[in-house]
Amino acid sequence: MTLIHQNTPLEAEKKTTYLSLARKVQEKYDAPIILARVGQKLVELNKEVGEDASRGPAELTFITTKERDGHKTYERGATMLFLRAANRVLGKKISNLKLEYAIGDALFFSLELKGSGGDGTAAPSDAEIAAIRETMEDYVRRDEKFVKIRMATREAVELFRRHGMTDKERLFHYRRASTTNVYRLGNYYDYYYGYMPPSAGYITLFDLERSEGGILLILPNRADPGKPGSRQMPQKLFATMRRTNRWGEHIGVPTVAALNDAITRGEGRDIILASEAYQEHLIGEIARRIKEEDRRIVMIAGPSSSGKTSFSHRLSVQLSNVGLRAHPIACDDYYVERSMTPRDETGEYDFECLEAINIELFNEQMTALLRGESVQLPSFNFRTGIPEFAGNAMKLGAGEVLVIEGIHGLNDRLSYAIRPEDKFKIYVSAVTALNIDEHNRIPTTDNREIRRMVRDARTRGFSATETISRWQSVRRGETKHIFPYQEKADVMFNSASLYELAVLKIFAEPLLFSISEDAPEYPEAKRLLKFLDYFLGLSCEDVPRNSLIREFIGGSIFPVG
Repeated sequence: MTLIHQNTPLEAEKKTTYLSLARKVQEKYDAPIILARVGQKLVELNKEVGEDASRGPAELTFITTKERDGHKTYERGATMLFLRAANRVLGKKISNLKLEYAIGDALFFSLELKGSGGDGTAAPSDAEIAAIRETMEDYVRRDEKFVKIRMATREAVELFRRHGMTDKERLFHYRRASTTNVYRLGNYYDYYYGYMPPSAGYITLFDLERSEGGILLILPNRADPGKPGSRQMPQKLFATMRRTNRWGEHIGVPTVAALNDAITRGEGRDIILASEAYQEHLIGEIARRIKEEDRRIVMIAGPSSSGKTSFSHRLSVQLSNVGLRAHPIACDDYYVERSMTPRDETGEYDFECLEAINIELFNEQMTALLRGESVQLPSFNFRTGIPEFAGNAMKLGAGEVLVIEGIHGLNDRLSYAIRPEDKFKIYVSAVTALNIDEHNRIPTTDNREIRRMVRDARTRGFSATETISRWQSVRRGETKHIFPYQEKADVMFNSASLYELAVLKIFAEPLLFSISEDAPEYPEAKRLLKFLDYFLGLSCEDVPRNSLIREFIGGSIFPVG
């Protein structure tokens, strides 16, 4: 069979694997190849090259660990490697072992052993963690294969039942496909949402470290996979994730299967109301803290589709509840004139860089307001690309606060002239509380990408294709301008709701199905459709009009588009 690789024909004999082809061209890539794309389809390297004479030569692209799909594949391989080793070393001593969330370049696993502690559990010792690491290294040296096994779904459920994987057993109760793929590494079986590496020999860079009552599995640096990832634990983000996860466990909805169970019992409305009440409680706590600390300016920042705008309105309501009057201000109104906007490396306007904001005017006006002076605030005309000054005068009185929303809100360069004691910084993000199951987490970025897709289609007329094509550029901007400052926040707010993906599913699926198979965005659409297939749909009729989710699905009581 003939494949086209980098515009050059590449011959493959029958039963040739993509792995053998990858080895021939590895020197042309700047990072290890771990996955392949044939046409628009992602394939694992262990797969044999197929025949499809009707379509002619297919284009072959190899994916490295430097790319998103490649890094995720490495992550899944390292996860299975760790889980097998932990079960081998600790066996029946394990009381709880669960992948909780990703923290920077690491994965955090909760690991509790049966013991004599107050709750009947104990933490693993340093010697036990070292034994797990050594066992993982042994599997890597032996280059054990990740073997994909296709079996009937009912057989997979029975397999999970025998191995005590109750979360997977419940999840697959809702699986409509008659067959499923299960992976085997040695004598250890598991299921993963996504592709796997060919063998353990690909997982050459990792480490284990005790952290916060669990274990960090440290992976390669995402930007430079030849180097180990950061060991630094973002404490505020971690605490926010843990608090949300514990709340989900408290109400009995820690996984997608548990959410599906609740929906089938007719308890979807209860989950919606509980989620909204929990968020309202947290926002009320933040408002009381702002009042107690006598802050005059609230700075709100967060990545795309985190719900910053709705949050700012709900916070304003809660501020009035504690006797403060809030004045919302959008940093977007301080954009410089379009002709003065910096351009990125592709020559496009870079609206996300700090230099796109008139920082001097912003600081001049904010300090004037704090002095009790009246100022004429700008309103940026996005059609003409020019800031306008007409009819938007403001003066800050006693008991009044400014609520400022923008991606640079936590960067002190934006508000350099404002005293630190006057500012209260809030980081908003959609940190998903649910796991697919005990070994498959829901990436926060997937949640936000689906939110943005639904909102873009409703408010801007953008297709799902357009949203997906822009998403990686958006993510690069967040990595550069937002994430480095998140730990500088006084408080973090998690805008994700337990129920939201069940609601978003109904809006997102038709948009994703509209993407044609020959579009470059098709593989991502297919991946997201597979992800949403885990969820039962939930009607939005019981979602309150002040919910953050309304910013994306429509019907919000707030002016959020």
